[in-house]
Amino acid sequence: MKIQELTRIRVRKAGLIAFSALCFACAGKQQQTGQALPEYAVVTLQPGEVSLSASYPAVIRGRQDVEIRPNVSGFITKLCVDEGAMVRKGQVLFRIDPVQYEEAVNVARAAVKVAESNVATAKLTVNNKRELAKKAIISEYDLQMAENTLASQQAALAQAQAQLVNAEKNLSYTEITSPSDGVVGTLPFRVGALVSATSATPLTIVSDISQMYVYFSMTEKQLLNLIRQDGSSKEVLEKMPLVELELADGSLYPEKGKVETISGVIDQATGAVSVRATFDNRHHLLRSGGTGVVKIPSQLSGALVIPQKATYEIQDKKFVYKVQADSAVRNVEIGIFKLDDGKNYVVTSGLKPGDRVVTEGVGTLRNGIRIKPITPEQSAAKIQAMTAPRTEAEKK
Repeated sequence: MKIQELTRIRVRKAGLIAFSALCFACAGKQQQTGQALPEYAVVTLQPGEVSLSASYPAVIRGRQDVEIRPNVSGFITKLCVDEGAMVRKGQVLFRIDPVQYEEAVNVARAAVKVAESNVATAKLTVNNKRELAKKAIISEYDLQMAENTLASQQAALAQAQAQLVNAEKNLSYTEITSPSDGVVGTLPFRVGALVSATSATPLTIVSDISQMYVYFSMTEKQLLNLIRQDGSSKEVLEKMPLVELELADGSLYPEKGKVETISGVIDQATGAVSVRATFDNRHHLLRSGGTGVVKIPSQLSGALVIPQKATYEIQDKKFVYKVQADSAVRNVEIGIFKLDDGKNYVVTSGLKPGDRVVTEGVGTLRNGIRIKPITPEQSAAKIQAMTAPRTEAEKK
């Protein structure tokens, strides 16, 4: 009895185990067939207005940067301005020791007076000789000699007057003035320094910053695209929109500029062409020698925009995953506009309005996979909820 009872119990346990395994297998199969589809953020493409800008590193220069150099040699006796000072045209910047040039003016003036006296004497002699010649007291030769002497004295007077003008001009050069309105640069020479017209280093640089020239470069390919689109270089300049300037601190300069010139020569070393834009600088915020980024805007109408993170690249070709009617995804090659804002692409081919495109997690997708489309807002909310810190009650 005991053996039979023990055998019966073992058989019953084995049956229960087999039944439990069968139930677990059936439940697992049911869970697999009813498994929820993975959720991916999807956007529906709609045409709209898009503003894009092309960025070009730029160098800022004053309207004119004039090197201030002395015309005469001498010791600097006075600095009339300081570095960074705003100056007006004709304002005195430096004074050079004028003593030797004042003496040269005095000597030249004395020489002029001597020459004037000689001319006056020669005129008297000529007048006297003419009267004597009329009475045949002297020969024609004597009269001609007197007239030649007068001409010589008159030439000497002209020479003395020219030397006086030169001496006075040299004296005026001892006060070095600004040739234009602007800002004074560095001052490498101080009081007591000996300077001359042959000095390699200028006394300073005065920058006219009422308007600023901002220089940037375009590649030969970019220039050709513009010319093909708008015509000649003149038409390109006429159709060029107002440009913006991003300063070194990342802020935008409040005034917009105008592209005025495109160089006619392509730099063989860089393959680029120099372009110049002009910006008003009424508040003197821009300084010569600064740097920035020129932004040229482009307005597009009826554009389809997708996030750059929605694309992936294979052999220099860009693809996206388009959601089909049955929620399956299919990869599609697209073309994009030459400009972008660093976050989005403007699609030029491969997609049309109304298409649905996966915008997140494209690296985990494959052709034919079915997904559950959700909006980017819903996806962001889920991520925020998953990353939010849990409360004490939730932890328990």
